[in-house]
Amino acid sequence: MGGRNICITAVEGQTGFLIAELLLTDKSFSSKFDSIVGLTFDPKSDKAKELEALGAKVVLHTPGRHRQTVNALKKTGCDTLCLVPPARKDKKDICLELANAAAHADVVNICLLSSAGCDYADANSQPRLREFIEIETAVLQAKGDTSTQAGHSPCVIRAGFYAENILLYAPNAKSEGVLPLPIGTDHKFAPVALGDVAQVAAHVLTGKGEHGFDDRHRGQMMVVTGPMLCAGNELAEAASQALGTTLEFENVSEAEAKTVLNAQSDIDESEKEFILEYYSLVRQGCTNYIATTAFHDVTGAHPTEPTGFFKLYSDEFVQAPKKRKLRA
Repeated sequence: MGGRNICITAVEGQTGFLIAELLLTDKSFSSKFDSIVGLTFDPKSDKAKELEALGAKVVLHTPGRHRQTVNALKKTGCDTLCLVPPARKDKKDICLELANAAAHADVVNICLLSSAGCDYADANSQPRLREFIEIETAVLQAKGDTSTQAGHSPCVIRAGFYAENILLYAPNAKSEGVLPLPIGTDHKFAPVALGDVAQVAAHVLTGKGEHGFDDRHRGQMMVVTGPMLCAGNELAEAASQALGTTLEFENVSEAEAKTVLNAQSDIDESEKEFILEYYSLVRQGCTNYIATTAFHDVTGAHPTEPTGFFKLYSDEFVQAPKKRKLRA
């Protein structure tokens, strides 16, 4: 076995679950670690139970119980932490607490799932995005603490806007033939498939070097977006091509977009705010870039094209989708 014990937070959410599932089921990763521990707010959730069935150890995480969290990390022998901010309004406080707990538990390797665009965000108008900067700071500060080796092998993955969030508009695509997004008509963004982000994270978490993570990953700030810049009409065109139907882009107001989110999603209110804030970055022109170098260098593959994404989720657009939690 690989001698690495990996703890992944917020495994009841899509991101944490998918990373853990990939590690446990993909043989190219499963031979490189000894154990997977999933921290969760709800051990009885379907995702937690599924990970247990796959071989993970699921541990209850109670925010505000610092000593309990430190002891849990120590007891599991965790030497690597995948810090996934949960889909909750108190995500910043939870992540700051976890980063501190990891330091007290002497966790050497920390991989943080952050958000692309957080460095462009304004603390007043885009607070949900900007709080990722504070989380990054908490994780990276440990690198400068010479009194301990904890946190001395960090990696930050700034994931772009998850393409899966577009699934929220599948009912509109199905019933009205439109994708109603509040992104304006002048600027573009490059949505990234959640599975691609999980691939990068899995490579980082299982990569090994003299000081912890693979030296190609250790200390890296990796920005991971999709491979294609899309304006709203180009995104609709890619969807139309993949689905064999005709979809049109409709530039809607932020208020209309919020109405759609409220009607068609059960995600936490803070996550709705996050999504709307990211759309505002698109309107400002702050997302007119592609960042695929990290994905290519880490995985050796090519990220999912928009047409490939829509083909993958074609059933969501053809059949009536269920409410779903997308970010976590």
